[in-house]
Amino acid sequence: MNDFTLDELNTLIAVFEKAGISDDGSVEALMFSRVKTAQAERAELESMDFDDCLGGGCKL
Repeated sequence: MNDFTLDELNTLIAVFEKAGISDDGSVEALMFSRVKTAQAERAELESMDFDDCLGGGCKL
């Protein structure tokens, strides 16, 4: 799988913001929304301490 790293996603968000993409339903706006969602998920995943998951305490 070729997922973007958190740094790459942060860079993409910065590029979209500099481009002034508005939430107008355009293809660009939809892609920006997907990138923001992926960034939030990646940030959450990278902040998890997997030791907290021992014994079934969390689900991935």
